[in-house]
Amino acid sequence: MKKALLILCCFFITQSHALKIEITKGEVRPDPIAITNFYSEDVDLQTLGHNIAEVVGTDLVSSGLFDLISPSAFIQKEDSLKKEGPRFADWRLLKTRFLLTGEIKDGWGGKVTIEFSLYDVITGQKMVSLSMEGDKTKWRKIAHMIADAIYSRVTNESGYFNTHIIYVEAISKGKNPRKRIMRMDQDGENCEGLTDGKGLVLTPRYSPDGHKIAYLAYVGNSAHVYLLNLQSKSRESLGNLGEMNFAPRFSPDGHTVVMSLVKGGMSAIYTYDLGSKKLTKLTEHRSIDTSPCFSPDGTQIVFTSDRDREGGEQLYIMDRNGGNVRRISFDKGKYSQPVWSPRGDLIAFTKQLGGRFYIGVISPEGIGERLIAEGYLVEGSDWSPNGRYLIFTKEQGSGGKSQIYKVDLTGRNMQLVKTARNASDCTWSPLLK
Repeated sequence: MKKALLILCCFFITQSHALKIEITKGEVRPDPIAITNFYSEDVDLQTLGHNIAEVVGTDLVSSGLFDLISPSAFIQKEDSLKKEGPRFADWRLLKTRFLLTGEIKDGWGGKVTIEFSLYDVITGQKMVSLSMEGDKTKWRKIAHMIADAIYSRVTNESGYFNTHIIYVEAISKGKNPRKRIMRMDQDGENCEGLTDGKGLVLTPRYSPDGHKIAYLAYVGNSAHVYLLNLQSKSRESLGNLGEMNFAPRFSPDGHTVVMSLVKGGMSAIYTYDLGSKKLTKLTEHRSIDTSPCFSPDGTQIVFTSDRDREGGEQLYIMDRNGGNVRRISFDKGKYSQPVWSPRGDLIAFTKQLGGRFYIGVISPEGIGERLIAEGYLVEGSDWSPNGRYLIFTKEQGSGGKSQIYKVDLTGRNMQLVKTARNASDCTWSPLLK
């Protein structure tokens, strides 16, 4: 995919403080924001400016932290804002907290330049002023970057809108199921296929730099791990490492893949050094150990094991070399698919209890377990790059469509990410550049 050229020309922040927003529990009251169409004297650019403003608004509302004021209520329009600046008294009448205005201009070689400003209506201060130049055809990417800038300034945390989601699309079922790996923007737009769909692929996972994915592919009667270069679309196999390979994930530095291998009918956890191609066993074969995931600092690995026969499948953490194994889940139910938050403060998991499935989070110390989503079958969660949101797949009932959902850590702000076919095994990219 051709990259959009986006140049940050000017970035200004006033001394006003960013809001501190806690979204890990309880109920969040969104802040009202007014977003005007980006001003232009060119009729064609007016339409583009409207579309960009609309996507920015949709992004911000989807976070659960902003409430969009209807443009029909605006007292001051974009042409007036261009000539005289904000009349804050008018915006306060609408109980507006934040105001986003902008202008779009034609550039060279099919590019556009967008200048925008964010205001704190209560104080009358300009919070952000930014100029971007980008390919006109990549306007959605520009909109996501603008939304990230607003989110970051208001929350004092990095955004997550200029990201991709990779997932597995089911093409056919039956004796010879066919699936392919798909990529889309985090809002479900710009979807494209990455594999040919001639076989069965599972569990794609991003490299830390976002340039590759590791995934499982069935070839003949065995499953092996492959690496796919997202720019060249070339792929390479890690080789015949065992009877079956499962659940590959990269280390934070991208130099190692951790996975579960089946040898002698038992599953254990191994690391594979991509440079030296050295395979190292971390756990013994007496138990079924699977679904490993590195901590964000790379020093620890969380995984699932049934080594405690009375507890069933539970969550465990070990040091990177396989030592110091300790159990962190002790509640009823079976735990699986643990994923460490990029912030390091939480581990997300899938839980089966009483005929229902749940997505939950727990601290690495094994305290504060919370269940934030449930359903007939919910599974396979993954974190946004800022560690504030989760995606997962949900099946509505036996034989029902499997779809991707997005939820914040309160569990209250849940949204469907639409896909054309059944979707599973979703994973979130790092923030794109």
